[in-house]
Amino acid sequence: MMIPHPISKDNPLVLASSSTRRKELLAQLGIPFEPVDGGIEETAFGGLSPAELACQVAVQKAESVGHRYPQRWILSADTIVVLKRRVFGKPRDARECREMLLSLSGRNHRVITGFCIIGPCGITVHREAVHTRVKVKKMSQGEIEAYIKTGEPFGKAGGYAIQAIGSFMIERITGSYTNVVGLPVYEVINSMITCGALRGFPLMEVF
Repeated sequence: MMIPHPISKDNPLVLASSSTRRKELLAQLGIPFEPVDGGIEETAFGGLSPAELACQVAVQKAESVGHRYPQRWILSADTIVVLKRRVFGKPRDARECREMLLSLSGRNHRVITGFCIIGPCGITVHREAVHTRVKVKKMSQGEIEAYIKTGEPFGKAGGYAIQAIGSFMIERITGSYTNVVGLPVYEVINSMITCGALRGFPLMEVF
């Protein structure tokens, strides 16, 4: 039985995502990786809970590139914003973005990131959904319009970026900050160590 090699400079992680935020987080952690866009359309699956939905999309992203990297560790993730039972993905236009921000204004919502790890064996070795509770301040119409004009909300689940201009609207969070950014670092690192993708952390060979 072949023992899979852990992630290293010579055996970089495959990140099945086009997300700039996820790339930045992995780079900050010093984890060698190769970003690959799986090209999966993020659509809803009937009957699934929000957490199951995020995990299912993450699994599909990972599986979509798995055949191209059969001997590599693959990580994928999907982040959604949930207000009560309503799921917000990425706004398609200014109208949809305005509707999302008006709905979130002055209220609590959940940010859920589902992530998936596929091992060199080609099967899913870990999948998990991480929840963070976020409170948005009561925003004026002018604030919402000005934020939309920055262009930042587009391509972001729920129509905002907590790590950038959008931080002005975040009153408080309960749970993982990096989860809201797009990748729950604590949970991802722990799961990688547990499944053998990392021997330990930090990776001293990188620094």
